[in-house]
Amino acid sequence: METESEPYVRLATLRQLHQAVAELNTARSLADTLQTVADGVVNGLGYELACVNVVQADGDLVVAAFSGSAAAEALITGRVGSRGSWDRRLAMGESWGDLRFIPHTEGWVLLEDDVPQWYTEGPDPRFEDEWHPQDRLYAPMYASGGGCELLGVISVDRPRGGRRPGPWGQEALQMYASQAAIAISNARLRANMQRALVRLEREQQALRASEESFRQAFEYAPSGMAIAEMGGDQHGRLLRTNDALCRLLGRPASAMRRHSFADLVHPEDIGTLLRTSAEGGRAELRLARRDGTYVWVSLRNSVVADTADGPRFLLTHVEDIEERKSRELQLAHRASHDSLTGLPNSAELRSRLSARLCSRPHALRETAVEALDAAYGGYEGTVLYEPGYDAYDGYDGYDGYEEQTGRAGGVRVGGAGGVGPAGGGAFDHHVHMVAPADDGETDDGTKGLAVLFCDLDGFKSINDRFGHNTGDAVLIEVAHRLTTGVRDGDTVARLGGDEFVVLADGLGAADAADLAVRLRNAIIPPIRVDGRAVRVGASFGISWAACGMSVEEVLQSADQRMYVEKRSRKTVHRRAG
Repeated sequence: METESEPYVRLATLRQLHQAVAELNTARSLADTLQTVADGVVNGLGYELACVNVVQADGDLVVAAFSGSAAAEALITGRVGSRGSWDRRLAMGESWGDLRFIPHTEGWVLLEDDVPQWYTEGPDPRFEDEWHPQDRLYAPMYASGGGCELLGVISVDRPRGGRRPGPWGQEALQMYASQAAIAISNARLRANMQRALVRLEREQQALRASEESFRQAFEYAPSGMAIAEMGGDQHGRLLRTNDALCRLLGRPASAMRRHSFADLVHPEDIGTLLRTSAEGGRAELRLARRDGTYVWVSLRNSVVADTADGPRFLLTHVEDIEERKSRELQLAHRASHDSLTGLPNSAELRSRLSARLCSRPHALRETAVEALDAAYGGYEGTVLYEPGYDAYDGYDGYDGYEEQTGRAGGVRVGGAGGVGPAGGGAFDHHVHMVAPADDGETDDGTKGLAVLFCDLDGFKSINDRFGHNTGDAVLIEVAHRLTTGVRDGDTVARLGGDEFVVLADGLGAADAADLAVRLRNAIIPPIRVDGRAVRVGASFGISWAACGMSVEEVLQSADQRMYVEKRSRKTVHRRAG
C-alpha cells in the first residue's frame, strides 16, 4: 500500500532511483561498482538489507557485496551458491515482472539448500501485505542486448515501512537491477581493458627487453652474426652484421651491406652455399677477406620474423674455423703425401688415377703390352737380373707395392688395399679415358692420360756407399727435378723407395716419349750432397690409363714397360761394350 499522495510517492521514488543510478556511474572498479549497487538498494530504494550475488566463470553465484548489516556481511560475503539452487529459486514464488517474490509460506523449503542466506527475526505479519522475516525478493540482472545471460541477482530484505513493495516500488527495483546490470557489465569491460592494457604493456616491456637482449647478444657476440633478406629480388643481401664478422672479414659494416654471402664465398664453395638450407642449414666454406685472402668459416642458418605473419629474415651464425680447418688439411696432407719428398704418396696416386677410370671399356687397346712383350720374346712376370749392371741396381719389379722398408729410409706403400676403378653404375659427367696408339710407328693423334713409371738407376749403390742421409737427399732432389719438369696440372707421386710415377693428361704417344726423355735428362746431372757429387740415372715405362682397366692394371703395365726399357738398355750396353 502506497502513501496517501501517490504522485508524491512516484516523484520521490524517481528521485531516489535517479540518485542511486547516478552513484553507479561514479564507481571506479568492479568491486566498487558491486558495493555501490548494494548500497544503492539500501540508501535509495528503501530496503534495510541488500545482497549482490554475481555469476562466476563456472556458473555458480558468489556473494560479492552486502549492505545494511555488518554481521550479515561478515557471515555470507564470499560464499558461493550453486547455479542449480539459484535456478530453482528464480522459478518459484510469484513473478513481479522480472522480479521473483517467494513468500514465507513457500520459502521454508529453501532453508537447507546451499545458497548463502541470513535470518532476521520479527513478529508474524498482522495483515496481508506486511513483510514477513522469511519473505524473499530477488531482482535478477541480465546482460544488455536482449539476451537472457544472467549476470547476477540482487537479494533484498525488510523494506522500510514493513510492507511489501507496491507497483512503483517493484518497478523501481526492476529498473535499478537493469541499470545495475549495465554498470556491472561496464565495470567488467573496464577491468578487462585495464588488464589487457597492463598485459600489453608487460608484453611490450618484455618485447623491448627481448629486443635489447637480442641486440646486445648480436652486437657483442664473440663470433660473427649476420641478418639477411629472405625471398624477393634482394634475397640473401646482408642487412646487418656485427663487429665480430666485420673484423673477421676486414670489412666495415657499411661495405658489408652491399654484399651477400654469395658475393663473398670462394668460387669453389658456391655450390655448398646454394645447397645449404635456410632453416637449420649448416655449411663449411671459405669467405673472402678485404685483402683478397680467404678464411674458413662454419655457417649456421635460422629463420626469424618480426611478427607472427611479418617478413622473414635469415639469421646466420658465422664461426671462424680457420685453425681447425688448417689442422684438418695438414692431417689430410700428411695422410696423402710422402713425408720425405712432399709428393703425393701411393694412396693419393691411386685415388687420383681411380677418379679418372670407370669399368666401361672405351676404345681399350688390350694388345699393346702383349705386342711389345712379344717383340722381346714374351714376358711372364719373372726377371732374373744380372748383378753388376747399374740399370738394374736396386730394382725389384712391380709387386703391388706391399709395405717394405730399407730403401734410403723410404717406404713402399702397399697396393693390396689400393683403390680400384670407378664403379660401372653411372657414367654421367665422366670423360672416358682412351689410350692412343703407341706402337712406335703411327700416331693417330689421340690424346690420353700417360702414366710414366720411373725407377732410379744406380741409387742402391749410392745408398749403400754413402748412407741413408745421402740417399734421402738424392730422393728429395729427384722429386724436385721431376716436379719442375712437368706441367702444373700433372701429378708426380712417390710410390716408395726409388720409384716415382708421373700422371700427365692430354698427351699423345710422341708427347709422352718426349716427356720421358726430358725427365730422364733432368735427373742425370750430378747432385751435390755434403760437398760431393753423386749421379743417378732413370728408367721410364710409359703406359696409358683407359676406362675398362683397373688402377693395378695401369700401374702394372707401366712397370712392365719400364722393365722392358731396362732390359733393352742392358742389351744396347753390352753391344756397345
